[in-house]
Amino acid sequence: MTKTIHSFKSVWDALADTPEQAASLRARAGLMRQITAVIEENGWTQMEAGANCGVTQPRINDLLRGRISRFSLDALVNIAAALGRPVRIELEHPQHRRLTRGRRSA
Repeated sequence: MTKTIHSFKSVWDALADTPEQAASLRARAGLMRQITAVIEENGWTQMEAGANCGVTQPRINDLLRGRISRFSLDALVNIAAALGRPVRIELEHPQHRRLTRGRRSA
């Protein structure tokens, strides 16, 4: 019996079925980490965090426990906005792909 070993760029690539799903997971995880940091920096209880984030205490519990599947990007952007923390989204340059196309001869 031969075992196949797969290599992935990140855990998100391993978990997702498509590059698009991996990108969404990566973005949501990053926002969740940053929102969690704000909650911890302020020393809020889950009830206080919920009140400040515009969500319920159980939603904060899901966020703090890293239950990524329960949050959309929209929901996380809304929580960040309620905290007065604007979200900036950037496109990164691909590291292994060329963006330019070759010239066509006339």
